[in-house]
Amino acid sequence: MPTDQINQLLGTLSIRQRWTIAMAVVLVAAGVYGFSLWQRENGFRPLYSGLAAEDAALVLQKLKETGVPYRLSSSGGTISVPEERVAELRLEMAGAGLPKNGRIGFELFDKTNFGITEFAEHVNYRRALEGELERSVMSVAEIEQARVHISLPQESVFLEARQPAKASVLIKIRPGATLPDTAIPAITNLVASAVEGLSPDNVSVLDMRGNLLNRPKKIGPPSADETSSDALEYRHKVEQDLVAKLDSTLEPVVGAGRFRTAVSAECDMTSGEQSEETFDPTHSVMSSSQKTEDTSTTSRAPTGIPGTPSTLPDTSPKPVGTGGTTSRKTESINYQTSRTVKRTVLPQGAIRRLSVSVLLDQDVHWENGGSKRVLVPPSDDRMKAIRELVSAAAGLNPARGDQLIVESLPFETTLNLDPPASFQPATDGKKKLTPQEQLRSNPKMMIGLAGLLLLVLGGGGFAIFKLGRSRKKTEVRVAEALPQGHASAIERLPSAEAEAFAPAPNRPTLAPARVEVLTTQVRATAQKNGEVCAGVLRGWLNEERA
Repeated sequence: MPTDQINQLLGTLSIRQRWTIAMAVVLVAAGVYGFSLWQRENGFRPLYSGLAAEDAALVLQKLKETGVPYRLSSSGGTISVPEERVAELRLEMAGAGLPKNGRIGFELFDKTNFGITEFAEHVNYRRALEGELERSVMSVAEIEQARVHISLPQESVFLEARQPAKASVLIKIRPGATLPDTAIPAITNLVASAVEGLSPDNVSVLDMRGNLLNRPKKIGPPSADETSSDALEYRHKVEQDLVAKLDSTLEPVVGAGRFRTAVSAECDMTSGEQSEETFDPTHSVMSSSQKTEDTSTTSRAPTGIPGTPSTLPDTSPKPVGTGGTTSRKTESINYQTSRTVKRTVLPQGAIRRLSVSVLLDQDVHWENGGSKRVLVPPSDDRMKAIRELVSAAAGLNPARGDQLIVESLPFETTLNLDPPASFQPATDGKKKLTPQEQLRSNPKMMIGLAGLLLLVLGGGGFAIFKLGRSRKKTEVRVAEALPQGHASAIERLPSAEAEAFAPAPNRPTLAPARVEVLTTQVRATAQKNGEVCAGVLRGWLNEERA
């Protein structure tokens, strides 16, 4: 198309039309560019995502060596390659030992270096151990990234100079994930078991926000502030557990939000060992018994010539009293009083006393058509059953001085409860649904109502359109029937002159609607040009009299 014709065509267009054409051209160009960019990037798929900086650098170096095109995300953790080569490249990377999932592990010692010093070898061992522990910690499903730092134990000939092994673990939890309660102790024991001489108490676990997830135990007696803090924390935990137990017990009976429970626990945070020894004098037992028996024999001394006959025993009868045998028996019995030795270990955190309070809401009944609110407290039997239920669930011991209070008072929500819209006693036991609930429960009724609404709107629009056209036609006909300037000042004329405008017997009678329209038009014209209308009326009257 020649330039003159283009300029002539543009000259015939308005400013609005020119801006419309320019905007259309810009939108078409942007659409074509976006489609080409999408078409170019559509063939790339992620090779790896969530890579560490070390692994991403090694993977990119390998891709550059092979000449494969790639795309790197803004965060640097996702690498995309052509879709048809994703599986092939993953196998090649696996054969090259990539990715390494963060820091390097014990593969650091795959290459032997004979010139390395003892200090460098010690540092490499610590690096490899930290890398392996990082991989193990990142194996947990909820952990996205981990860093492990180890301080190996320092040996010394002096006991004061020896330092135990320590470790710190920094973890990053995946978005939307929550670590279970057993994960932190598991991580501490995992790290402690992998490092020689490392105790789980010397392992600190933190998250990326700097929150300490475990509390290492301190060596030595705690200070007064630490003891008070531990006591308050333990007491708060005991009270929370009891409140949760009472809530789960009362909720099915009373209903959610219809009660409140509170527990106050007094705990004994002292611990120690108690020994008790008791003697019972009324009960004695034989501890030992000893019996002794001694026997001695007396005989006559030998007489006569020394020799064999004098040394032989005398077998002749002897008179009584000249010799015999003497025996003696002794018995010794020891008795010991009954004794009881009792050794008791006093645990820390024993409950001294419990105070439990339960507040119940009251029911509301409406009378006089819903205008009068009547509060109904629970019955005595219901209060007694709830009191026994709470006492058993909390494990109250009257001998220990435990206290239980169960009261019923109306809640603020109950006092501010609005009366029902319509108070009708239920005769059939069925709940009356509101119109909105009926529509939600019956989709067919909702569709029918929507169709009826569309039909009414369409009919109303059509009627308004027809009425507008009829008014327009009436105005056109009035303008043709009455020339401009011919107005009526009937309101200003006397009655005699007004009779001239009365319809003659041979004149056609207008419809009431048209008469009203004509009257309105004449009145408006008369208000604008009153003198002209008066002159026209006088001329008509003179012609009529003549």
